[in-house]
Amino acid sequence: MTSAITRFGRTGAALAALVILLAALWLGAAIGETAIPLDTVAKTVANRLWGAGYPLEPIDEGIVWSYRLSRAVVAACCGAALSLSGVVLQSLLRNSLADPYLLGISAGASTGAVSVAILGVGAGFLTLPMGAFAGALVAFALVSLLAVKAGRGTAAIILAGVAGSQLFNALTSFIVTKAATAEQARGIMFWLLGNLSGVRWPDAWLAIPATLAGLVVCLWHARALDAFTFGAESAASLGISVRRTYLALVGVSAMMTAVMVSIVGSIGFVGLVIPHAARMVVGVRHGVLLPAAALIGAVFMIGADILSRILIPGQVLPIGVITALVGAPAFALILGQKRART
Repeated sequence: MTSAITRFGRTGAALAALVILLAALWLGAAIGETAIPLDTVAKTVANRLWGAGYPLEPIDEGIVWSYRLSRAVVAACCGAALSLSGVVLQSLLRNSLADPYLLGISAGASTGAVSVAILGVGAGFLTLPMGAFAGALVAFALVSLLAVKAGRGTAAIILAGVAGSQLFNALTSFIVTKAATAEQARGIMFWLLGNLSGVRWPDAWLAIPATLAGLVVCLWHARALDAFTFGAESAASLGISVRRTYLALVGVSAMMTAVMVSIVGSIGFVGLVIPHAARMVVGVRHGVLLPAAALIGAVFMIGADILSRILIPGQVLPIGVITALVGAPAFALILGQKRART
């Protein structure tokens, strides 16, 4: 009886999460500088996926399908992937400030992507996501090395991450200044702040499998992450292969971050704030925390994308500006509540 109730509860939670995500995507496709009715969005999807044949204005259908819906899907994937990476890094490192942005992974991915795009690193063999992935791994390796040299304390990894972020941001700026044309420099600087304007369905077909694969790998290691919460020694005493688990989870976090950076640029605060918000809602068990963080991150990024399009009429703000404006006060509020509880 108890197991049946548990299965029903999990099924109900999964269905509720799916409904929330679909509702957010629906709103993301409908809301913009030009408002489009919700039923038009539904009919557009029905026409495109199932050939329903609803009579619609070609302009409205094109805006919904070719621009807003693909953009909302990529925003959801980006929010989910960065949130998952934040949960994983905070658990592995036992540091509440760990996230892909602060640890230099995003900065390294940006440097790798820019190196491929402007310098032609890889001579056509490396794609933009592969270059970003290589940069993310190099950045995290450097940050880990600096942290080991500085000491094993909590502050060491954060200070090393700040140093690594500054180094790779400087390298990115140097490459752009030295080798990019004026037009390339403007586009890249806007992209580095987080930009969904050029996102289309081919980007979604890259973001969706990367996010789903990352979620599956993270959920597969959920019990290991529970053990890592008490330290690597505790995890090893429970029979967990610490090195293999560490490499797998850091690798998948770098992969998700690199893919998202290669598509939308570097976005901060999502991987830092959303994991804390999810823990306040569902607790610390990673079997529940991981999907909850992915859902909250996806909805948050869709909302941030909507705000970036409607706050200033006739102008689209970089989405990284929105996440920082919302994320910084939210993080301060979370820290204040945690301090009040202790």
